[in-house]
Amino acid sequence: MRAGASRKTAKQILKKVRAEVYHDMTSSDIYKKVLHAISEEKGLRALHQRYQLKDAIMRMGPAGFAFENYIASLLEYYEYQTVNIRAKIKGKCTLHEIDLIGMKDSKQFLIECKYHSEHGVYTGLKVSLYTHARFLDLQPKFSGEMIFCNTKVSSNAKRYAKCIGQQIFSWRYPASNSLERIIEKNNLYPITILNLSQRELKIFSESNIMIAKDLLRYDDKQISQMTGISTKRISNMQKLIEQIFYPN
Repeated sequence: MRAGASRKTAKQILKKVRAEVYHDMTSSDIYKKVLHAISEEKGLRALHQRYQLKDAIMRMGPAGFAFENYIASLLEYYEYQTVNIRAKIKGKCTLHEIDLIGMKDSKQFLIECKYHSEHGVYTGLKVSLYTHARFLDLQPKFSGEMIFCNTKVSSNAKRYAKCIGQQIFSWRYPASNSLERIIEKNNLYPITILNLSQRELKIFSESNIMIAKDLLRYDDKQISQMTGISTKRISNMQKLIEQIFYPN
């Protein structure tokens, strides 16, 4: 339903999938069953794409550069200005490479982006610890520290982050403002929701077009000139985005 299904549609899918679920079936297999059930229903193309949000983010790999660029684009919708991406900054004791530096209300924030290309991998305490260590060594340059990750975060990391005032945005955490909630609430779905090739992802990432609906800011010819991707392919992508986000 968060992906856009009506209660009636959700119940229909549930009924169909429930009949095929067996004891000890993995959540991954259930997800595949749900996705297949959606694909069998007419008029649910938009739901089919939106329901793949987690996979779409996983498709930003194998390296995490595209994910960093995506988080930078996402933050712009929250009025953060990305001052730098993958910047090297000298602290009191050593040189640090910072994934993102964001600015809002004249305050600078140190932002760590932790990307995993596999399901079921937790972001643990170590990430929270080294992010805070960097933050301390770089004082007084930053007013706050954030971690964005595309998987769940461990309970130890949550507890430590809460204690030191570090903000974490991950899958399912915090409950009211987790990464997927931020994305779903404002239709900030990544460009990978369109099932891109690795070449296309690289091109869009380098062109700073990481939010799917941002493709509608320009006409197909402009984007084709910017990216070198054919006008026909861009036009098809734009039509799919309109189906996904603006079906009426």
